[in-house]
Amino acid sequence: MFNRKKSIFFQTFEEMADTIVEAVEYFHKHVAQLTDLTSFARDMKEFESKCDRHVHTILTELNKTFITPIDRDDILKLTGSLDDVLDGIEALASRFEMYQIREHDKYVSVFAEILVKCSHEIRKAVHLLSHKKLLAMRQHAIAINELENEADDLMRECIKSLFSSVTDPIELMKRKEIYERLESTTDYCEDVANTLETIIMRNS
Repeated sequence: MFNRKKSIFFQTFEEMADTIVEAVEYFHKHVAQLTDLTSFARDMKEFESKCDRHVHTILTELNKTFITPIDRDDILKLTGSLDDVLDGIEALASRFEMYQIREHDKYVSVFAEILVKCSHEIRKAVHLLSHKKLLAMRQHAIAINELENEADDLMRECIKSLFSSVTDPIELMKRKEIYERLESTTDYCEDVANTLETIIMRNS
């Protein structure tokens, strides 16, 4: 089913996964010490735009390719789920700028650490897909699912802490949205894992 030469689809998936790792690591590095929120949001937007260009490449190739290395629907789903991860992290950065959030938040840092781990698992799995090592991808999909469960537990903990320690309703609203968007981004990572599982089942 696979061609000997790495297809443009697999190559672009690798580039998308690499961009996700770059973006998430940038977010993790800078979110603990936000001094220039405008630059932070702008740089994250650049990562998101780079990923959008990869999406465009895949859609363009899909429209002119008759035989694809994996199911066309799986290509679309994987493209969309990878793009959602980048969109999620960029939307987070924009909220920090809009709400002018500069204070360090330990929960945000832990969420960011989980996202870094997810991004590396995604990249490992996507590179395995390119090398046709489908069954080896499963351990990374499982790891992403476990990390998403950690994020769910963290979400409950930070919301409980938020409502017990923050009395300003505006501040509470801002923090709650940040936490929810962080958790949603881990959900997007899980969507990638689920799509990879589907690809494994259909092609093994």
